Amino acid sequence: MDIASLLVGWVLGFIIFFIIVFFALYIYMALALMAIAKRTKTKEPWFAWIPILNILLMLRIAKMHWAFIFVFLFSFIPIIGWIAGIVLTVIVWGKVSEARKRPFWWGFLTLIPIVNLVIIGILAWSKK
Repeated sequence: MDIASLLVGWVLGFIIFFIIVFFALYIYMALALMAIAKRTKTKEPWFAWIPILNILLMLRIAKMHWAFIFVFLFSFIPIIGWIAGIVLTVIVWGKVSEARKRPFWWGFLTLIPIVNLVIIGILAWSKK
């Protein structure tokens, strides 16, 4: 076995691994967002499964105007778009937290990898 085929095997293995992780996280986030929408009695909780509509669903849960979706969509613009996207993410998840009777500052915790999955899970499936 030569080094090129070994390298190709490793690269394909990593690609398959990341695709599996991506889909697992997407399913988790869709289930969590759908549960949050149901608990807050927000219309069309199935929007959680469709890209872009899931952002609209988050804005509905947070009781924010639908036009903020453009800030999320323009977050591909370097620096200014990134900062605006981060700030809006904190605000939206903070308001979603308040809709679930949790403190606003939980929105800041959604910026921390792994911690955000725990926080969103608590917002979705806790009794309170």
